[in-house]
Amino acid sequence: MKGLILSGGTGSRLYPLTYSNAKQLIPVANKPILFRVIESIRDAGITEIGIVVGSTGKKIKEAVGRGGQWGVNITYIQQDQPLGLAHAVKVSREFLGDDRFVMFLGDNVIEGGISSLITEFAHNDWHSQIVLTRIDNPQQYGVAELGDDGRIIRLIEKPKNPPSDLALVGIYMFDKHIFEAVDGIRPSARGELEITDAIQWLVDHDYTVHPFINRGWWIDTGKQEDMLEANDLVLEEIDYTVEGYVDRDSKVGRRVCVQRGAEVINSIVRGPSIIGENARIINSYIGPFTSIGHDVLIENSEIEHSMVLEESNIRNIGARIQDSLIGRKVVIERSPIKPKALKLTVADHSQVGIL
Repeated sequence: MKGLILSGGTGSRLYPLTYSNAKQLIPVANKPILFRVIESIRDAGITEIGIVVGSTGKKIKEAVGRGGQWGVNITYIQQDQPLGLAHAVKVSREFLGDDRFVMFLGDNVIEGGISSLITEFAHNDWHSQIVLTRIDNPQQYGVAELGDDGRIIRLIEKPKNPPSDLALVGIYMFDKHIFEAVDGIRPSARGELEITDAIQWLVDHDYTVHPFINRGWWIDTGKQEDMLEANDLVLEEIDYTVEGYVDRDSKVGRRVCVQRGAEVINSIVRGPSIIGENARIINSYIGPFTSIGHDVLIENSEIEHSMVLEESNIRNIGARIQDSLIGRKVVIERSPIKPKALKLTVADHSQVGIL
């Protein structure tokens, strides 16, 4: 089998973080989401992986390279316009050939990986396997309706009145017949070749599509609150090791990972949380469910349930920061200028909460 990762989206719901970087490269628990997807496919025994890229392709290529760090071979496939998931399959045909493959959205995080799914698909004669999960807002996703026998009746993309709460997770397995399907469908009302329509084509033409209902957690990291929730869930699964330096005046909980080169000085860190490589935590409090990125400085400040990306500085902040997603190379500090005032440089689409 081969792997196909879709990483062509612009990430507009995560502006301004994604103005200068691909959304798939935003780190969850200090590791880019895309890296987690690659590892999940690699751990399932697949080493030939294609990554579909769009306007952020240069950033993704710089971060991922040819795949050597994971022991896989990466092929990049350009999708010039975001014309739908089925279109991404279509432009990947040369790479995929007649091989079976798993398609994984590059901004999704799923509990436990996909090894069991790949094994199940490999040992059956199904033409496709799709992963479904029950969610509260199915109208925002592709939705599946199943019959009493558990078979798929129909699939609908973002229905106004969903026939069920079973959403397509963003992990699909196909054989070569999917190419007949993508050639046999027409663009939807929004001008895209929908993967739900392609799977429906397979069902209508009597190809076997097996629905797998995921019982664990799954997150589509399209929005800030989704990103923080994914960070929460992954932080509870990571290995808690202390490779950096913690001084005797600090208190570090047992569910805390302090990565190589990090320093924790006269501070309290409660888990689950992670302190990135070469980060410095000085006279500060790091609360539960917080990821502090590489080369970050937190000094005389408090923060919890938040993500701070690489090379940011937070200094001398009197109020506790929480429920926040702070980008790369950001500086947040108390100004000594009088009279006291708020001084902000805020990018487009930012949200700022002020006490």
